[in-house]
Amino acid sequence: MSKQGIHPAYLPAEVTCACGNKFTTASTRGSFMVEICSACHPFYTGKQKLIDTAGRIDRFQKKYGRAEKTAK
Repeated sequence: MSKQGIHPAYLPAEVTCACGNKFTTASTRGSFMVEICSACHPFYTGKQKLIDTAGRIDRFQKKYGRAEKTAK
């Protein structure tokens, strides 16, 4: 279905993370290194910090938000 001779070679590649984790995937650029992977990313390891933005939202609404309507 796709045209012959216009697509780059898609070969197996080894990805190495800065934490030492290695895994194999396919890539057009060959093997490469990454700074962060699913083995050390805070979202996937459960060490993610939750930021309380309620205070920020309230301050924004007071400063730039619409004035609340008052009942007459």
